[in-house]
Amino acid sequence: MSERRERRTVDSQEERSFALPMTITATALFLLVLFQTIQLIRERDTLGELRTAQEPTVQESVKLRTQLETLAGKTAQLANDGNASAKSIVEQMRRQGINMTPPK
Repeated sequence: MSERRERRTVDSQEERSFALPMTITATALFLLVLFQTIQLIRERDTLGELRTAQEPTVQESVKLRTQLETLAGKTAQLANDGNASAKSIVEQMRRQGINMTPPK
């Protein structure tokens, strides 16, 4: 019987010595995941704020691009109609790699 008691005592001590490191490891892993989650939420919020702040600039650039495309199209149309100045502008733009096509 004393062997059984000793064996039980040794087994319970081994279980306790194994339980503490596992508990610490599980707690550390949980804290790591919690920290990462909080960081990702903060970064997502920051990116949302940056996107909102950039929206007026993006809208202005779209507006400007539309105006430039309209101007280039009308200049190309004038060149097709025979306007010498417009032909000169279209030719200079072609040399710089910018293709101007008339609107359809």
